Amino acid sequence: MKGKILVVDDEEAIRKSLRMVLEYEGYDCVEARTGPEGIEALRREAPDAVLLDIKMPGMDGLEALQAARAKDPHTPILMISGHGDIPTAVEAIHKGAYDFLEKPLESERVLTALRNAIERKGLREENLRLRHDVESRYRLIGESAALKTVRETIARAAPSHATVLIHGESGTGKELIAWEIHRQSPRAEKPFVKVNCAAIPEDLIESELFGHEKGSFTGATSRQVGKFVQADGGTILLDEVGDMSPRTQAKVLRVLEGGEVEPVGMAKTLRVDVRVIAATNRDLQAETRAGRFREDLFFRLNVVTVQCPPLRNRRDDIPLLIEHFVQTFSRENNYRPKRFDKGAIELLAARAWRGNVRELRNAVERLLILVERDPIEARDVESLEPDASDAERAPAPGGGGGGGATGSGPRAIEPSSYRTLQEYKDEAEKVFILRKLKEFRWNVSRTAKAIDTPRSNLYKKLEQYGISRDQVQE
Repeated sequence: MKGKILVVDDEEAIRKSLRMVLEYEGYDCVEARTGPEGIEALRREAPDAVLLDIKMPGMDGLEALQAARAKDPHTPILMISGHGDIPTAVEAIHKGAYDFLEKPLESERVLTALRNAIERKGLREENLRLRHDVESRYRLIGESAALKTVRETIARAAPSHATVLIHGESGTGKELIAWEIHRQSPRAEKPFVKVNCAAIPEDLIESELFGHEKGSFTGATSRQVGKFVQADGGTILLDEVGDMSPRTQAKVLRVLEGGEVEPVGMAKTLRVDVRVIAATNRDLQAETRAGRFREDLFFRLNVVTVQCPPLRNRRDDIPLLIEHFVQTFSRENNYRPKRFDKGAIELLAARAWRGNVRELRNAVERLLILVERDPIEARDVESLEPDASDAERAPAPGGGGGGGATGSGPRAIEPSSYRTLQEYKDEAEKVFILRKLKEFRWNVSRTAKAIDTPRSNLYKKLEQYGISRDQVQE
């Protein structure tokens, strides 16, 4: 069946004629003779669309439309009239009708209008489902005092157009805070665009943010619209904003001051209306004093400050986070949800979690994949291999590390701890990259050259493994 159609008309001949056309085309047809019957059928049958006559005894079609809209604002209702005057059509549309059809009804006109109405309803429902999925995934989970303070700041900042600077360690959920500010703002229906400034090579970040014209530099084979233009009317998140070069900082400052964007290779500037949210795990005031970050840009970004608390300051939220990650992972991967027993939750809540919420999420997902029993127990958590962020501070056997790492660097990989070859290879590659970045003091270009890989590939690996600068600080 293509869908269910409710036909509301006092003329039996019209109802039978429409039923014949609709059933021939594969629709299920439900009939009602009066306005009140139609409203009841709308509630009982939940049709995909309604064909509603205007001229009926007792409650006419316009009254029935108004009553139906009060109970069900979304099912498309197409009005039928033998007196197709413009004022009546306009009134019907204003009261919530999807379309207006004149008698005598033409089969093709009716079928086309119904197809369009049902397709529009389907798109709307799909959009709502996707929005619900996004909002459920990007919710701030927890009831701790630290998170309550964050929510209060968000509620005050969101309605304004002020720039927001979010501070926090890696993995604490800075992006979630930015999304929540956007969601509660007047720009919620406009784009939310995020840019990881640390993951884009320095020679490409201007093009990524501001766009470029075809032929403006080697490799520019087509025109590219920049992130600021994509975010016009909405919000842009500049994640790891402290990693921007001085040249890029100057251009971002220009956008903040005048709303002007200058794509690479374009002779003119473009005007945009964008709210900027910046996020960083660095101390930008210290970076400013050291001359690595523009003071004027810092002041423009630092209008409203949100401090994202580390997980160690909100341990009471860990049980709620575990449950959230279990439900999200199970839904997205078609897994049967598993429970964590009290001992497992207590052990997870007691861990250091230097990688914060991101590291906890990875641990929960790893346990869901690798542990067959349900519920997951304390012994499963005890055997859990730490992420590289934990491994980094564990001394390597024998006090040495290899690859230039000291005893405080990443520890040796124990092959027996891994279930598959790919898991072992991924972990080994991650630890190797951490050691090399530590050796070259986060100089990505020198590290890429030393390990014989393109710099763009190394940036991709940093994003893949969630490696950030603070993980290799000495």
